Amino acid sequence: MASEKITSIDVAKKVGVSQSAVSRVFTPGASVSSSMENKVLKAASELGYRPNMLARSLNTGKSKIIGLVISYLDNQFYPDVLEMLSSRLQENGYQILMFIASSDNKNLDQVLNEILDYQVDGIVMASVELSSVISKKIDSADIPVILLNRSLDNIRFSSITSNNYRGGKLIADFLIRSGHQKISHIAGNEKASTQRDRETGFIDGLKEAGMDLFSREIGNFMLDQASVAAREMFSSKVIPDAVFVANDHMAFAVMDVLRTDLCLKIPDDVSVIGFDDVKICSWPSYNLTTVRQPINTMVDKTVSLLISQLEENNSAKQVELDVELIVRGSCKLPEMFSRKEG
Repeated sequence: MASEKITSIDVAKKVGVSQSAVSRVFTPGASVSSSMENKVLKAASELGYRPNMLARSLNTGKSKIIGLVISYLDNQFYPDVLEMLSSRLQENGYQILMFIASSDNKNLDQVLNEILDYQVDGIVMASVELSSVISKKIDSADIPVILLNRSLDNIRFSSITSNNYRGGKLIADFLIRSGHQKISHIAGNEKASTQRDRETGFIDGLKEAGMDLFSREIGNFMLDQASVAAREMFSSKVIPDAVFVANDHMAFAVMDVLRTDLCLKIPDDVSVIGFDDVKICSWPSYNLTTVRQPINTMVDKTVSLLISQLEENNSAKQVELDVELIVRGSCKLPEMFSRKEG
């Protein structure tokens, strides 16, 4: 027979205080003396009492839960985001409830139905593209929504992105100064704002130098598709001497194909450059030149924006953060280049 569940009334009786006093001890930000807090926590520990957070949410109308919708979880950039985001939110009294959206977003409508059923206080959407129909559905829920590493014209939603356009131009400028003449691109998901902005900046940078893109393939931010794109791109008689891959995750697959399958030397035969600066970039086996997204700042801005909307009723904001070129060994260097430029 199961033991009887310990309640806040039991704790209150043991300490000799009111039930409301016990409730205040377990309510973040509530006013309670340190002596009272110590007595209640000691009694709760001895009795094995744990507060019912779901029941409290019914009373307060706040679940203290943030729904996180994330895609491309195999991309090394996003596990780091998830870890940092969870930690920052916990520091502020919130917990994450995570949902996985498919890379093609076909299950996004179902995911949003489920996440809204949990009465979350807010939603963070990482690497997710929103259609106009989905946007209206979220908008009608009347809760704060933060788009992380994506942007949208709908100013009702806050967004945190890097300056992807500038990152693309930095890459074009660097490859041109390194003397490359046949510069190509392996794109990510063409529906993603990050892809569009990175490629637009890259193409504009080439055009400003009087150059055109040599060739282009699509990898959709997926390892297997990036491998196929690399084989297709380098199957011609005349091959690129440099390739910008839309993110690091794909760039690793491209480098493996070039070196292992096609026996090309990096950077002697072809320079490879990515975007994100995930931890694996610095591994000697890749040593990938890339554009760094300021992940710590992105997460901090996401949390501060979310809490300001939840607790201070502030308006949505669109934040764009600067990027930095990180030069390693996968690219030829311009003459008189100083690595401090990166």
